[in-house]
Amino acid sequence: MLISLPFNDRVVAGKLLAEKLKAYVNRGNLRVLGLPRGGLPVAYEIARHLNAPLDALLVRKLGVPGQRELAFGAIAAGGVRVLDDDVIGAAGLSAEEIERIISEESRELETSNQRYREGRPALNLRGCAAMVVDDGAATGSTMKAAIEALRLQGACRVVAAAPVASAPAAEMLREQADDFVCLAEPEPFYAVGFWYRDFSQVSDEEVRRLLAGRAEEPAA
Repeated sequence: MLISLPFNDRVVAGKLLAEKLKAYVNRGNLRVLGLPRGGLPVAYEIARHLNAPLDALLVRKLGVPGQRELAFGAIAAGGVRVLDDDVIGAAGLSAEEIERIISEESRELETSNQRYREGRPALNLRGCAAMVVDDGAATGSTMKAAIEALRLQGACRVVAAAPVASAPAAEMLREQADDFVCLAEPEPFYAVGFWYRDFSQVSDEEVRRLLAGRAEEPAA
């Protein structure tokens, strides 16, 4: 499949990625988990094309102060934390700064959980194949935390999928996940948003709409 960069937007990227994931279509035990917020439009298209339930997987990126797009790690539900020592060293972050940021993001993690689900319970992942989806992977820290969280929740197989990833992130995710599917690994990478014409911020309202829409959509 010929991929032309940049992608027009996340919806187009999701449809293209779904084509590459056709081996997973109509698998009864598959669950698709999008990483809010940017991963949800991509994950929605994948869940729709694969005929699978969709949910949000709450993971918070830990951004370097003053460079929030640069992740030095990530946290997920269940006390999962992943830290990138190389980024921490390069940014000169102290242990106190790291703990302060983790504390702030932990509070936001809980707030987001209540805001997105609107009373709906999280999908039961025990014994299921779980596919975690984001709009891209620059360092891979966020998806690595997500993979660990999915294993803790009892997923029997974890698939990671993203339209675009840096070569180092892709290499790490191939080691961490049972399967990693990606459309492009451009070098130099720059940033995830560089590979989209429209990289507008996804709103909380859009996340809720996508989750509710997939929950109400009948199986094909």
